[in-house]
Amino acid sequence: MLDAKKLLDQFLGSQVPGAGGTVRGRADQVTKVAKDNPLASGAIAAVLLGTKSGRKLAGNAAVLGGLAAIAGLGYQAYKNYQSGKEPAAEPASSRAPAQLPAPPADSGFAAPEALSEDFALVLVRAMIAAARADGHIDASERGRIMDKLSVSGLSADAAAFLEAELVNPIDLDAIVSAGKTEEERVEIYTASRLAIEPDGRAERGYLDLLAGRLGLADALVDHIEATVSAAKIPA
Repeated sequence: MLDAKKLLDQFLGSQVPGAGGTVRGRADQVTKVAKDNPLASGAIAAVLLGTKSGRKLAGNAAVLGGLAAIAGLGYQAYKNYQSGKEPAAEPASSRAPAQLPAPPADSGFAAPEALSEDFALVLVRAMIAAARADGHIDASERGRIMDKLSVSGLSADAAAFLEAELVNPIDLDAIVSAGKTEEERVEIYTASRLAIEPDGRAERGYLDLLAGRLGLADALVDHIEATVSAAKIPA
């Protein structure tokens, strides 16, 4: 059976067996395991994107787990937007990475244990759709990706799911309609933005289309962009 929450953690490279202890200690373990075996550390997004992403999460966002990182970044952006602050992204490489706050229980940004498997799967699909936005994943590229994923330690269900997602047409309507609240729509956009760096027209165009379809205010999108950018450092 597909474990969507675990797969989402693997997408963001933060699910490392045995990585307990302090945030600093876990970050050191993540770095070591990633160097020894990047796929085992869960760098699935890097496989889907080739070398195009070029950046990774920093600070405690790198070790919280996929769902917690998405919720934390989305909550931070949403809170700043609601407070009327100006969005500003100081690159994480130029300072100590910020520590993400844990969203309050009544914030609308669900804790990982409270999030449904169905919505976790939506977030995975949103990341895959973003990764495919520039059309670089053709038949030969799919074969290369699946060859790499075959040695990543993924479950058979997860591998089959990813293969199907790479072949089937992107169902943007389903992704958009799954966001029942504004907070969920923020998380869908945040997950999509985490998957890619909008350096080209195709990626930027896709994110603009997604934001429009989700009905997110321009100022809110600017805050999400700034928050995600500030949480990333060169890979």
